[in-house]
Amino acid sequence: MQTQWQYLLQNLGEWRGSFARFSPAGELREETPTIVSLQGLDDNQTIRQVIRRYAATVDTGSDASVQANEPIDEKVLVYSSLGRGLLFFDDGAFSQGSIQFAPFSDFGAELGLIAGDRRLRLVQLFDRNSTLHQLTLIREQRAGSDAAERPPVTIDDLLGEWQGEAVTLYPDWQSPTTSLTHLKLNRTGENQVEQQLTFGEGAGTTVRSTAIVNGSRLQFEQGAIPVQVLLLPDGASATSPIHIQTTQPFFLEIGWLLQPDLRQRMIRRYDEKGAWSSLTLVTERKLG
Repeated sequence: MQTQWQYLLQNLGEWRGSFARFSPAGELREETPTIVSLQGLDDNQTIRQVIRRYAATVDTGSDASVQANEPIDEKVLVYSSLGRGLLFFDDGAFSQGSIQFAPFSDFGAELGLIAGDRRLRLVQLFDRNSTLHQLTLIREQRAGSDAAERPPVTIDDLLGEWQGEAVTLYPDWQSPTTSLTHLKLNRTGENQVEQQLTFGEGAGTTVRSTAIVNGSRLQFEQGAIPVQVLLLPDGASATSPIHIQTTQPFFLEIGWLLQPDLRQRMIRRYDEKGAWSSLTLVTERKLG
């Protein structure tokens, strides 16, 4: 049986891309070209990770243009064990972040997906008032590959019926669980969509919700905690509570439209006490 450390090794290599910071409303604030390298040392028992940020004029699609410029910032990390807030799936997808939400403290998490020679990562940060403060979308390709970036996702791309499988990991190391998922997303008006999500065997559990569509932003206002979905570049979507409330469970999610009929979603859930409770990876295909 493979270990969490072996799953991490799926991410070894040099990844070229950018860190794009967005406001909570989905407005691009700044984009910084980056090179992130993960190198295995001591027969892959230790990882050396180097994060280099470059001036925004650097074209990360060209090796020569990056090498001709010195990075404006470099951070080196060396580690041989994994932190408590970090879990990996067998394909190398992962999430790391706060293991406990508490009022009046900074809170956030990163969710990372991997598909061949591309990675998509999302960092969601909340301020000390428990309000969504900033999102950073990280689009990367493995150095030397020609893996193309996907187009920005639109609401029309997501409409329809999706069926998939969810694999859930737990921070207390209990055995992973799997379940079936069924998602329907339909327009119910010019600027309104209805979502119906069913998970579990048989009839399962079904959750219905309605969102107002405002450009590339879907706003789900019903429920104890209002939630929004931002439609972003490279087929990405970011689902976040707008404001986290104590005593209410919540989740953070990244979505990635890999093909017109294939999508992945990763969900990091927190319970009513603010404790990190599970991490789920959903792989779903569009029906019809």
